Amino acid sequence: MSQSSVLTRLPDRQTDFRPATTERNRLMSTARLNPPNASPDAYKAMLAVSAYTEQCGLEHSLLELVKTRASQINGCAYCLHMHTQDARKMGETELRLHLLAAWRESTLYTPRERAALAWTEALTLLPQSAAPDADYAELAAHFTPKEQVDLTLAIGVINSWNRIAVGFRLQHPRA
Repeated sequence: MSQSSVLTRLPDRQTDFRPATTERNRLMSTARLNPPNASPDAYKAMLAVSAYTEQCGLEHSLLELVKTRASQINGCAYCLHMHTQDARKMGETELRLHLLAAWRESTLYTPRERAALAWTEALTLLPQSAAPDADYAELAAHFTPKEQVDLTLAIGVINSWNRIAVGFRLQHPRA
């Protein structure tokens, strides 16, 4: 196997969150099932946890950045479409949305947002990161203990939604 074919099949876990193969791209175009129809009770439970995170007291603008960043990492077009639209409706700028994937290199994010984004990446990429102490220290410096738990729950929820949407190939609207 040539080096170029290996690089095509195995994305760099630190920087390349794009699909590894064209086969995956082809497969993403066909929905597999409708989760709320297949398991209404499970879907209601997810909606209930999501509703809690929306009213837990964390800034909605912060939550949309977290949801968008996790969805970028997980390659979830359905959730990216939804949460970038929601962020725009709340007044988020196009520039900050475009630079979100490179937030570490940008000065456009507040220290609190940066702590939340680092924690989002650490938990979304948990097998690679093991939730580093440095990321937790930043989180603890900017969030109360309750907010830390609520943010962690919100990160877990968006990762679950990403897995539902990607796993069942949910399709984002075309417009």
